Amino acid sequence: MKTIRRFLYAEVLKAVAFVTLGFLALFFFFDFVDELRYIGRANSEYQLPQALAFVALSMPGHLYELLPITVLIGTIFVMARLAQSSEFTILRTSGLGPWRALGTLLSLGLVFVLLTFAAGDYAAPAADRAAQLIKARYKGQITVGQTGAWLRERQDDIAYAANVRALRPDGTLQGIRIFEFDRRGFLSAHTEARSAQFGPDAAWTLQDVQRSEFHTQDGQPRIERSSEATRIWPTQITAEMVAAALLKPDSMSTLDLFEYIRHLDANGQAAQRYEIQFWRKVFYPISCLVMVVLALPFAYLHFRSGGIATYVFGGVMAGVSFFLLNNVFGYIGNLQNWLPWLTAAAPGMIYSVLSLAAFSWLVLRR
Repeated sequence: MKTIRRFLYAEVLKAVAFVTLGFLALFFFFDFVDELRYIGRANSEYQLPQALAFVALSMPGHLYELLPITVLIGTIFVMARLAQSSEFTILRTSGLGPWRALGTLLSLGLVFVLLTFAAGDYAAPAADRAAQLIKARYKGQITVGQTGAWLRERQDDIAYAANVRALRPDGTLQGIRIFEFDRRGFLSAHTEARSAQFGPDAAWTLQDVQRSEFHTQDGQPRIERSSEATRIWPTQITAEMVAAALLKPDSMSTLDLFEYIRHLDANGQAAQRYEIQFWRKVFYPISCLVMVVLALPFAYLHFRSGGIATYVFGGVMAGVSFFLLNNVFGYIGNLQNWLPWLTAAAPGMIYSVLSLAAFSWLVLRR
């Protein structure tokens, strides 16, 4: 059995590696063509070397997204080819029963699970931050939407809502607005700053500050305005939290997402989007196991000459449909306020049922 396992592992690994490299090359080309529009613009240092570096650093993120799909396609190709050449029939007569074949592929699937987890939790977040810093350094700054990132914090009886327009590569915050609310929820002060730096302690150092305080005296509203060159604002909002609010949640690691969700919950902010992404980070690598189970029945089919291409194409469509279903469930779950863990697990559960049904019908019953 060791010889059989080594043979299957080598064939599947080579096929998956070949398919993965093919998809990554395709994505590299498309991303590079998309970046060409930013090269050579006026007052921009973003040139061909920077574009190539940015696209190259985007590859770990694509690898994380593609691995379950390429595992499915590569394994289907190997199983179908072995069935077409009758090699799998020889393996079956040598003692490779259905359950032993399933166990062998699941053992290999665990390797892909670990690889997917490492790519999504370590390689992709680090590479994405580096890619964003390249863009920020040569194209300006990191920002999101039209108004930037919004963060909330409560300190004793005062609630704060902080708006950060952009984050520069050196860690400087741009366009700061801080709204202070009293215990009744009324606006008590408004602070604007041109820029800010993260201090060594839990504080921001605001630069070029304009502050307005709202008071009521003898039943009459009164506004006190002041200007300061610098001002210290004590806060527990860290650089990681600001970066998390400015960057896409799918580019964050599982631990960063968990910490950011805790911060949002503690300050009464909506965390549904980040909770769904957190559970997707948990369940997505496990989908590699589902894919190898879905590919196994192809070894028990009977192929005519040239028929293997049709089944490989079916594998491609199945992989693409899983990717689309995963994204669709994420958007619908966020809009309909579904349970985050169920939203993230539903695509894998659906494909698990399909793979087990195919295994039962094509392998055990036939």
